[in-house]
Amino acid sequence: MKRITTFVIALLIATAAFAESIHVGVLNGPTCIPAAYMIENNKTISAGDTTADVTYEKFADPQALLPKLIKKEVDIGFMPVNVAAKVYNSGNKSLLLCAVTGLGNLSLITTDESVKSFSDLKGKTVYVAGQGATPEYMFRYILDENKISYSTDGSSADVQIDFSIPTAQIAAQMISGKIQYAVVPEPFATIAQTKSESVKRTLNLQNEYLALSGAKEIYPLSVMVVRADFTKENKELFEAFLSEYEKSAAWTVANPAEAGKLTEKAELGLAAGVVTKAIPVSNYVYIPADKAKKQIEAMLSIFLKCDKTSIGGKLPDKNFYYGSKKK
Repeated sequence: MKRITTFVIALLIATAAFAESIHVGVLNGPTCIPAAYMIENNKTISAGDTTADVTYEKFADPQALLPKLIKKEVDIGFMPVNVAAKVYNSGNKSLLLCAVTGLGNLSLITTDESVKSFSDLKGKTVYVAGQGATPEYMFRYILDENKISYSTDGSSADVQIDFSIPTAQIAAQMISGKIQYAVVPEPFATIAQTKSESVKRTLNLQNEYLALSGAKEIYPLSVMVVRADFTKENKELFEAFLSEYEKSAAWTVANPAEAGKLTEKAELGLAAGVVTKAIPVSNYVYIPADKAKKQIEAMLSIFLKCDKTSIGGKLPDKNFYYGSKKK
């Protein structure tokens, strides 16, 4: 009887670690468009004999999501690559980067048809979507590499960079004629072009980055993170989730019209028509973290050069990347 009791207790302990549910934090807006298919179709995830319910909670931005991840109220989330690195480097190594979910999709949009190169921006004021984020640092990197001086405080320089207009309002300001030049991510370039034929997507920051850096791959923009404890306790379930997300991302890219409808249905803050037009130029991908390490470090090095505090002062160590062999 004692042996049976001991066996039952051991069995309960062994099974207790498995999650009964997976809590996923998704961001309103473009980052989680590929997750819309999962929200619609993946209410559960199975691995072997284990099945877990999947719940999806929406957040306005990474700053709202992060506390939930740290408190273990959310298991998996999405955010810009530098935010993930900064959290890890802060000493809180509880979050791991598990996949790149979106590559760069920045454009210089303008109503000025004379702009053909970055040099043509000399003497102009360029409004940039997102101070302290990828749009700012990638634009600054490109200007630096082209020997074009810039200022963010109004002092004398070839290009004035202005962050005063919220991203969602840039298209309207350009269409009204109040501004002429802006660096924006998708779907905001698509939104601007949809609303006015006078707005042109003139300069592609991804192509310029590849030409200047010699890199073979576009820089990462958004990533998926996971709680380290969750992966240890639920490795097979988590791997099954990653597999489903990879399928979801591929389906999204192949079916933009249907993905647009699901995004609107999921109430991620974007209209179906906009999403449908933006998906082909948004560079949604699924690249496992250990295979994207070189791309990620190249991008983080740009952040490090512009503002060390933006990623926590250093490149994260190899243990930041889920799937990497531990030391």
